[in-house]
Amino acid sequence: MKVLEEKIGNVYNVKISGKLDATTSGEFDTNLTRIVDSGEIVLAIDFSGLDYISSAGLRIFLILLKKIKKADGKLACHSMNDNVKEVFVISGFSSIIPIFPTAEEAQSSFE
Repeated sequence: MKVLEEKIGNVYNVKISGKLDATTSGEFDTNLTRIVDSGEIVLAIDFSGLDYISSAGLRIFLILLKKIKKADGKLACHSMNDNVKEVFVISGFSSIIPIFPTAEEAQSSFE
């Protein structure tokens, strides 16, 4: 798994690629915790490079959402491929985490 980070305006963008599973979820959790703990509470997660997500990966997003809501922040996900989006829909995560087709739509959701 690869993680790229970039701040644009007040939105912290995180792009993940590869697989998010039991093997990689700990590292990703550490990265996200560092980001939120540093005060970045408006996050857009780019899934365009993510090929696979397991229940361990989903758990990270549940934890992240709780941290961000507690800090009065916002979270949006975007650019999911059909397989990853299906996992979010079937698990019910799509009803608690906003998912947008494009980065532009995710960015504009924070305005």
